[in-house]
Amino acid sequence: MTDEQINAAIAKACGWKGCPECNEPICEDNFIPNYCKNLNAMHQAEWSLTDDQLWRMARNIERNDEQWYFRATARQRAEAFLRTLGLWEEGE
Repeated sequence: MTDEQINAAIAKACGWKGCPECNEPICEDNFIPNYCKNLNAMHQAEWSLTDDQLWRMARNIERNDEQWYFRATARQRAEAFLRTLGLWEEGE
């Protein structure tokens, strides 16, 4: 998935309806947070998950060292978030 597709999918999963101007999920005036590059945005998205989903999300993050979850990038968290909710699409 591209960053734009990831950002749109996470925003939709968090209840975001679309651009306030045109209601499209991706547009020039896109107000969707950049979940792929912003850890604060991902932290906000993670609040929408249940405790069980948070644990599953942590397990979906690639483990590179003992502190894998705490060192995960925003992109790794975004991908794990979508995998946890069954919204990840392979390809691109």
